Amino acid sequence: MPIQRALLSVSDKSGLVDFARGLAALGIELIASGGTAQTLEQGGLAVRRVEEFTGFPEILEGRVKTLHPAVHGGILARRHCPGDLADLKSHGISPIDVVVCNLYPFARTIASPGVSEPQALEQIDIGGVTLLRAAAKNYPWVIVLVDPADYASTLQALRLGALSLEARRRLAAKAFAHTAVYDAQIAGYFRAAEEPFPAELTLPLCRIQVLRYGENPQQEAAFYAEAGQARGISAARQLHGKQLSFNNILDADAAWAIASGFSEPTAVIVKHTNPCGLASAADLVSAYHMAYDCDPLSAFGGIVGFNRPVDEVTARAVAHHHYDLVVAPGYGPEALAILAKKRDLRLLETGNRKLEAGLDYRRVSGGMLVQTADEKTGESWRAVTRRAPNEKELAALRFAWRAVRHVKSNAIVLAQGQMLVGVGAGQMSRIDSVELAVKKAGERAVGSVLASDAFFPMPDGIQAAARGGVTAIVQPGGSVKDALVIAAADDAGLAMLFTGVRHFRH
Repeated sequence: MPIQRALLSVSDKSGLVDFARGLAALGIELIASGGTAQTLEQGGLAVRRVEEFTGFPEILEGRVKTLHPAVHGGILARRHCPGDLADLKSHGISPIDVVVCNLYPFARTIASPGVSEPQALEQIDIGGVTLLRAAAKNYPWVIVLVDPADYASTLQALRLGALSLEARRRLAAKAFAHTAVYDAQIAGYFRAAEEPFPAELTLPLCRIQVLRYGENPQQEAAFYAEAGQARGISAARQLHGKQLSFNNILDADAAWAIASGFSEPTAVIVKHTNPCGLASAADLVSAYHMAYDCDPLSAFGGIVGFNRPVDEVTARAVAHHHYDLVVAPGYGPEALAILAKKRDLRLLETGNRKLEAGLDYRRVSGGMLVQTADEKTGESWRAVTRRAPNEKELAALRFAWRAVRHVKSNAIVLAQGQMLVGVGAGQMSRIDSVELAVKKAGERAVGSVLASDAFFPMPDGIQAAARGGVTAIVQPGGSVKDALVIAAADDAGLAMLFTGVRHFRH
């Protein structure tokens, strides 16, 4: 059947007039509501108002415009069903063949500071969602368009004769996805903050980009952001360098999370989401040099993160070495010019937005694990050994404890002052992680302090740390062998603190 009528009702009016002009040139009647009709009329197009089409005026200050049998009968009628066509004829309803609709900007509204609940409620679209669902349900007969990016290809197909059934189905899927994300955003707004784990959890995601491949070339991948949530790496701008890869994004996220967790000027170098170097100092360039010195071999090809805008002197230091990516709140003009000389180096700018943790989602077969962020660092530390740490050791222990949260379990870090000197990550036994951290630190293990993400199940880890030259330890405690572990520390003259908080990171 020929396409005769299009109903247009959009919030996002980009590309609207040109598209409608193309429809009109094909002899398609334009029906529109409210602001959409006004925009088309201002563009010089002949438009039939919805209230004229339905014979019923807008009511409730525009809350009800398209919710009418004349509209939805025209959309939902099955053109191959004699009964449906007879109903249209008996009620004087004209078929609607194209629906162009996108929804009120609910997410953008609630993201604005100081928005009241009544203001948010007015941005919950009712008629638009109904239009989209009706048109998508009847996609064999009705073309539904929710994304202005689809206007040109649809118009081209109509000019050539028709839009294929397969293309109509893809557009219908896009419309249902759009309403699903929209409803998920609204559900999240209404859900009480004290109810993070409701019986039914919706997660609205919008694609940022298709990636070249996943973790490995044989895997396909894309990058999605939580709809309406501008935060962290998903909100960062790429200023320079090659296209981001799957692994780049993972490591950049880890680097930004680590660096932004410290208040002093801080630099981190990440490999495979683990920090191979991390330091805080009075200025950014000193922090960078200290982070690099932790493990120069592993730093090659890594991801560098800063919690301050990169200045010229720091950029010059970074430019001496090979990295895949730098992530920071910003870059001074001189720093950007220096780093941009490295053609392939990716530069991400996060801005000064505070990193909000949100919920943590982990995919498992057939489901999702959801948890709150690991933000508790322990406030009631207690010395359990005969010797308590001195002030110098205590400052280093605090730094090490904050750092170990970001290392894959079993996690051990060694620190000298505000600088990591050795990291043992992802080992199957804690003693292996201790020995690896001591090995990485080398001579710098002497006089260092140690942080462990979980308790020591046996005294062997304490003994290995003491042999390496560690003088103080911070760990959660809670092992059935705590007494033996404490005795081993006392025998070696170590100071040891229990935090009562564990930091597994799988």
